[in-house]
Amino acid sequence: MKFNRKVLPNGLRILTIPMPSFESATVMVMVGAGSRYETRLNSGISHFLEHMAFKGTEKRPSAMIISSLIDGMGGEFNASTGKEVTAFYIKSEASRVELSLDVLSDMLKNSKLDPVEIQKEKGVIIEEINMYEDSPIRDIGDVYERLVYGDTPLGWNIAGGKDIVRQITREDFISYMKSLYSPHNMTVVFAGGIDNKKALELVEKYLGNMTRFDTLTFNKYEGKQEKPRLFLKSKKTEQAHVAIGFKTVKNDHPDKYPLEVLAAILGGGMSSRLFHEVREKRGLGYYISTNAESYQDAGSIVTTAGVDPKKVKEAIKIVLEEHKKIKDKGLRIKNVELKKAKEYLKGHMVLGLENSRSVAYFYASQELLEEKIDNPDQIMKKLDAVTIGQIENVAKKYFAEKGLNLALIGNFTSGQEFESLLKL
Repeated sequence: MKFNRKVLPNGLRILTIPMPSFESATVMVMVGAGSRYETRLNSGISHFLEHMAFKGTEKRPSAMIISSLIDGMGGEFNASTGKEVTAFYIKSEASRVELSLDVLSDMLKNSKLDPVEIQKEKGVIIEEINMYEDSPIRDIGDVYERLVYGDTPLGWNIAGGKDIVRQITREDFISYMKSLYSPHNMTVVFAGGIDNKKALELVEKYLGNMTRFDTLTFNKYEGKQEKPRLFLKSKKTEQAHVAIGFKTVKNDHPDKYPLEVLAAILGGGMSSRLFHEVREKRGLGYYISTNAESYQDAGSIVTTAGVDPKKVKEAIKIVLEEHKKIKDKGLRIKNVELKKAKEYLKGHMVLGLENSRSVAYFYASQELLEEKIDNPDQIMKKLDAVTIGQIENVAKKYFAEKGLNLALIGNFTSGQEFESLLKL
């Protein structure tokens, strides 16, 4: 898989990824705008704006008109908001890419942001927040990041707080877009059965006249941790949800790929160490997995699990014991285990890139968040180059007791009973 890249005079970046065997294509616009660019006064506006984008433009004045247009061509449309980027996409037959870009560009440049629609959508977003809070398996990640990154934009929920959402106005949206939605802070991606030359012409036609301006920057995360931390979100649940992790590094650090392989060894798949020890061997819970996650200036390796509340302490101890075994070389990584972890990561990446939408997101996020774009085969080579020594070194470096973080959601009255577990 290869990509083509061009930058327009206004700074807008264009990526095309031809996939000749595909009869479909995804057109995606990704913006370097997410919840970490927010303040206490507008927390949640990035996500709210994603909702409003499909609510009508001057040319297509209602959500029904836009959705009927896309449904009428058999297309799929959606958007997503993260802490660092927001993406809007339409996936359709390859012959419909011009209409897709026409709609997307119209939304970005001419959204009505109707106050009546804004007021209605507040109720939708509040119910979305309620849904996440009622789903601990999804909420535990936010609770963990709140613990790790504290009261900073990186630690805040992407959806924002209900009280702030209720107060957001049309003027807030306009001000926010004027601070971040500059063409040089965007990338347009075409992936699938597309023609490179035609794609470039379409972007110049629909977005080439956007005016560039200086954009808002985020405050780098510089929080330091000197002792273990614990946070309990007390909630009546049938299952206890835990997240156990350590701060690591930003996304362009040399330790990135050793950490990813380490995460796969610990909790990647049903043959991983933690899945075997926690679920298969002891039957303490249903799900458990480990992931290495990173932003432009911070990162974390975290294990999340849903376990029997009566056995949550046992589960936490076992998870930490498995970390300690790798850190102290008590159970050394074997070559067969290393190979399996690498193949697991490579295989899942290949499976994840089987549709044009995922391909578009893969390239767009690298364009906006990293120094250079790697094709999948280049990433595979970097994973293959990881050694057992590198993995053991990053385990020793980052699995430090003072950097330990434990977040819980469950029917517990106090977190004090878990404090004695915060050791490695």
